[in-house]
Amino acid sequence: MPAKQASAQSESRRVFGHPGKRTRTALRAGLYARVSTHDQQTLPMQNRAMREYAARRGWSIVLQVKEVGSGASQRQMRETLIDAARRREIDVVLVWRLDRWGRSVTDLLATLQELEHLGVGFVSLTEALDLTTPAGRAMAAMLAVFAEFEREVLRERVRAGLAHARQNGKTLGRPLTAGLKGDRIQKLHRAGISKSQIARQLSIGRTSVRRILNRN
Repeated sequence: MPAKQASAQSESRRVFGHPGKRTRTALRAGLYARVSTHDQQTLPMQNRAMREYAARRGWSIVLQVKEVGSGASQRQMRETLIDAARRREIDVVLVWRLDRWGRSVTDLLATLQELEHLGVGFVSLTEALDLTTPAGRAMAAMLAVFAEFEREVLRERVRAGLAHARQNGKTLGRPLTAGLKGDRIQKLHRAGISKSQIARQLSIGRTSVRRILNRN
């Protein structure tokens, strides 16, 4: 075999472009499928498409995970694949679509960065995103930009919410503890207000009211 051809084949076996990371056998793949509670009929289709893709790439499927959930809920079963990557039991993660894997752009980027650090590839079938290739890694860099944009939008919303609350006279921060309301408790009690009414008026527990009154 010519030296150039052998070098090209060796290069194609690299994972995430790490120069020293080459495999002599088929890459070990972990498959992740996720469906909503109202869309479970698509699960067989996802699994079939991913298994066919893995077969075309010559990958060996060593782990297959499925998860059922709705919205941006925690993806607990996803941790099974990530743990396998940490134990170096898989070389590449294959998913049906990016939104099945990540709860947000920030979450998606964080998991992809961890996989990259572990030297584990990532492929999203629907988006044709293959982070085992230079083009795919360039796309991941773009995701980092969008993740920072998402974080900035969230920070701006928080700042705007706090400013609006102050303009409407709302008290921000943690509520005062019962101990700091001792003077008001005493005044209300001397005015003939019952302990239950004091607790309701000051939004504290009746036990706290009794404790403060019994100290005096």
